[in-house]
Amino acid sequence: MASHDTVPPVTTGADRPLSPARRLFSSLTWACAIPVLFVLGAWLAQYPHGLIVVGVIVALATWAVAATLAGGVWHRAGAAVVVSCSGLALTLFAGPGLYELYMKTLGTPASATVTKVEDRHNRRGADLFCTVVETAGEVKTYVLSEQQNCYDDVKALQRVTLRKDPLGLLKPRLPDGPDHPPLSVTAQIAAGLFVLTGATMFYAGQRRRPERRPAKTARPGGR
Repeated sequence: MASHDTVPPVTTGADRPLSPARRLFSSLTWACAIPVLFVLGAWLAQYPHGLIVVGVIVALATWAVAATLAGGVWHRAGAAVVVSCSGLALTLFAGPGLYELYMKTLGTPASATVTKVEDRHNRRGADLFCTVVETAGEVKTYVLSEQQNCYDDVKALQRVTLRKDPLGLLKPRLPDGPDHPPLSVTAQIAAGLFVLTGATMFYAGQRRRPERRPAKTARPGGR
């Protein structure tokens, strides 16, 4: 008669499932690292010149790692979609929110006058730029964009109080207009997106699925 001998599969170190403690540590590590890296990229993007490029690269690299890890390695497609959307949204809210908080908290006030408001149209539509000249102390001229609060409410010859970066790295910030949302709203949205991104990564890490491999069929033995 033919004998059907089955050999148990050999389990290597790489194929063994993680222990609960290691899985928890791995999930917590990624749950903390991913949202923090999104915020770091958003903050670097607020700086002019080359740092804005570095910030965009950090944010996009974090987005790619989070989506690949959650969807491709841990096989949680739903979590990958959520973390991709929440991470990009976190970048959009965290950067301006941190910039506003930093300038309002540590920024040095300086009296200035708006000399010109220019509307430069591009592919995205209207793009406003305000030329501002300090009126006290050392006279300096700044060209500020919408990122620094140059909007329709700013008029030529208007006197304003700038907030200047004490380190001199960021451009000065114009005061808030009447339609500007409160900082607390931006902070709450950014905090919620931060928690959502981290919680999604933690869920995906804790509920990760093993890689599915085709089942091996035993070959019938000879007589």
